[in-house]
Amino acid sequence: MKLGDGVEAAIHCAAMLAGVEGNSTMSGAAMAEAFGLSPSYLLKHLNLLTASGILESVPGPSGGYRLARPAERITLLDIVLAVEGREPAFRCGEIRQRGPVKLDASAYVKPCGINAAMLKAERAYRAALAEAKISDIVADFMNDADPRSIAASCAFVERHQRRQKAQPSHVQSNKE
Repeated sequence: MKLGDGVEAAIHCAAMLAGVEGNSTMSGAAMAEAFGLSPSYLLKHLNLLTASGILESVPGPSGGYRLARPAERITLLDIVLAVEGREPAFRCGEIRQRGPVKLDASAYVKPCGINAAMLKAERAYRAALAEAKISDIVADFMNDADPRSIAASCAFVERHQRRQKAQPSHVQSNKE
């Protein structure tokens, strides 16, 4: 199974946004710069994450993106499904019912064993992704990465986060 490059970019952006303070944001251009990506390419994926409720987009000159919910509540499965869609990676085309040895449809009443095995593997793969949270990935990075990498990443976030003005008390944030 091959996931698109957008999945990697989306996961890295979510992990980066987990490091912004409070209700601060980060621009898509800054994240694109951080990962050496085209801003227009990354924007497409940031929009998918926003539409899925993983990110929140804040308009305006000091706007940008931030997590729409705590990093503990965002899984890799959430991100993969937002970017790649909900369809299983394997889609059975029932090719066993084609070609010169094609039989009457009544010969194929039992489900295809190959499809069943692939869907079982898909369920296991999705279950593993559902257990992996952005907060855990960030914590592992902070504990295990080279200190230079941690320092560089933290400095980039600090330099590029956009602090937002405090919201009036009568305006409720949708961030949990």
